[in-house]
Amino acid sequence: MTDLTKEQEILIAMRWTLSAIVKDVTPPPGMRHPLSDATIQDVRKCLGLIAAREKELADEQGRGGERPYYADEPQSVQVVSIDRIKKRGA
Repeated sequence: MTDLTKEQEILIAMRWTLSAIVKDVTPPPGMRHPLSDATIQDVRKCLGLIAAREKELADEQGRGGERPYYADEPQSVQVVSIDRIKKRGA
């Protein structure tokens, strides 16, 4: 986390913590969730508010448009025209 404000660091910590709690209390398929429907909705609202504020702060810093990615996902894509692909033996 470089060049992040204290608010951004707090938001990230809150998002990670809420997400970890959700993962920890999520039951196997077919079992009832231990949280009430109201609590589940409240957690969703909190995560939505955190995401919205993180986006506002990123946009203010000119860092908007970022999105999560997998570690093995290529970070740059090179588009190659089909016309440039030559058949073998040609």
